[in-house]
Amino acid sequence: MTPQPNPEAGAAVKAADRAHVFHSWSAQELIDPLAVAGAEGSYFWDYDGRRYLDFTSGLVYTNIGYQHPKVVAAIQEQAARMTTFAPAFAVEARSEAARLIAERTPGDLDKIFFTNGGADAVEHALRMARLHTGRPKVLSAYRSYHGGTQQAVNVTGDPRRWASDNGTAGVVHFWAPFLYRSRFYAETEEQECARALEHLETTIAFEGPSTIAAVILETIPGTAGVMPPPPGYLAGVRELCDKHGIVLVLDEVMAGFGRTGTWFAADLYDVVPDLMTFAKGVNSGYVPLGGVAISPEIAATFATRAYPGGLTYSGHPLACAAAVATINVMEEEGVVQNAASLGASVVGPGLRELAERHPSVGEVRGTGMFWAVELVRDRETREPLVPYNASGEANAPMAAFAAAAKKAGLWPFVNMNRTHVVPPLNTGEAELKEGLAALDAALSVADEYVR
Repeated sequence: MTPQPNPEAGAAVKAADRAHVFHSWSAQELIDPLAVAGAEGSYFWDYDGRRYLDFTSGLVYTNIGYQHPKVVAAIQEQAARMTTFAPAFAVEARSEAARLIAERTPGDLDKIFFTNGGADAVEHALRMARLHTGRPKVLSAYRSYHGGTQQAVNVTGDPRRWASDNGTAGVVHFWAPFLYRSRFYAETEEQECARALEHLETTIAFEGPSTIAAVILETIPGTAGVMPPPPGYLAGVRELCDKHGIVLVLDEVMAGFGRTGTWFAADLYDVVPDLMTFAKGVNSGYVPLGGVAISPEIAATFATRAYPGGLTYSGHPLACAAAVATINVMEEEGVVQNAASLGASVVGPGLRELAERHPSVGEVRGTGMFWAVELVRDRETREPLVPYNASGEANAPMAAFAAAAKKAGLWPFVNMNRTHVVPPLNTGEAELKEGLAALDAALSVADEYVR
């Protein structure tokens, strides 16, 4: 589709937004949201006709890009047949979506509880864990994000938690492995893994294993920095949980459904959790949908005992029809394989080549279509390009980087001192190289702030 400029329409959209829309995670008078006129594939455009290559996949959810015709058609067909129906009934779209998801989840996670998104999936997973074990506490990692609802934001390990953390959520945070900024003075991945596991084991011991219901981890942390865990870490966490009767919850809201070049990031580590949360890529975000994949042991807890939770729109037919179509498209078009192949042959090498030429790049890490570029002022000291949780003038270098990327036609995912490279999984090689060229130009601006 060719963008058609219509600045008058854009001005009207912007005026209505500024008058009435209350935006998330924002100081309302300090933001200037772009008015978007349309989107297709890996691109979107504004009302002035400017087109952007989307290296954010929305919020890392348009895994098959915008407006895929087969998914749009499936939503239209479902709307004509049955737009909605209550969750207590068996509905074809809901049943088929659950079946297709269960076929792809690791191990024997065969029961699917549907939610409206990732945050409430985390809420229900932790409720299930507490009811299953009869224990109150949840352990979660710093450098993590699990959602914006009350329990989900309290298990989150970044500054978005602070304003809502009143210290009564039953959450204990610990350090997960991250060699580039190791909290364990490690020099190798092996040391980082061993010391992080020792730290978690000590935390469990001092908190009291009999008080801990669950350990929740993003299999690969997303907005916190795309930090693949070292080999053996997740298996070690699984062993600790088994030893103490603790439920292991893996949060695959962002990493799931092909983002890492496998259906789920857990497949990369050969680890099966007791509960796994998902959302986003399950239907490319076309209609809100999330859920919890549940092990037989936890499902059995509620075989003759009612599960005390539910949602009016659980397994909404339009959302489930979109999920069915999305999963089928991913199979038919080899989307997961494309993410793995082009991630290994184009994105990874391209980012590493940029790192060699740009002194502002401290580290590149990732897999599939799930990458982060860590920007620094000094490679030797690893001082971040901007301070932790910077805003205003302190964040000027990252703001300049983002502006340069947009000027080059790329919409970047920027968080703290990082840019994440998370395009739709079916983005083509030529588009990826176009995006890398735009990143090259933007990194030249970041280089100006290097000491």
